[in-house]
Amino acid sequence: MSGCVCNKTSYQGGEKMVSIAGKKVLFIIASNNFRDEEFFEPKQVIEAKGGIITIASSSLNISGGVRGATVKPDVLLSEAKAADYDAIVFVGGGGSSEYWDNHTAHQLAKESVALGKVVSAICIAPITLANAGLLNGKKATVFPSGTERLKAKGAIYTGAGVEVDGGIITANGPQSATKFGEAIVTALQR
Repeated sequence: MSGCVCNKTSYQGGEKMVSIAGKKVLFIIASNNFRDEEFFEPKQVIEAKGGIITIASSSLNISGGVRGATVKPDVLLSEAKAADYDAIVFVGGGGSSEYWDNHTAHQLAKESVALGKVVSAICIAPITLANAGLLNGKKATVFPSGTERLKAKGAIYTGAGVEVDGGIITANGPQSATKFGEAIVTALQR
């Protein structure tokens, strides 16, 4: 089957190749101070497996990462529709707190869960999911400073680097960014 590109898995030269070709993933970044690694590492993993990335934010202005990267969003968060994506990713960093109590972010996350989409968040961004009511009774992780906020919203805090509970994926920070991307790829294969 050399050269075969199948929807889920193919074999090329005896090596198992995973593909999520054509799967659409919405990355949601803060308008400023997103965490560079938490954006670029999962993005690279997902794109390498054939995923198509769209970047959303509360502004279409260029957003600056905490380590100096710059990213130009493709769409406004307010224009993003859950039905248009297979997964959504809330990127962490200090600026991601702008979505903790953001009704639009909460609605997008809730609609995505209701449609059976993959919903994920890294670093302190899982607080957005907790505040949307999506982590109540779910295993989840977060950057240590957000632990009590998750517990207060009913999450079962595990402290793991990456936690998967159904279609919800959380990660605790930049050191877990690549594994976070890999977990999203695995979830998109289902």
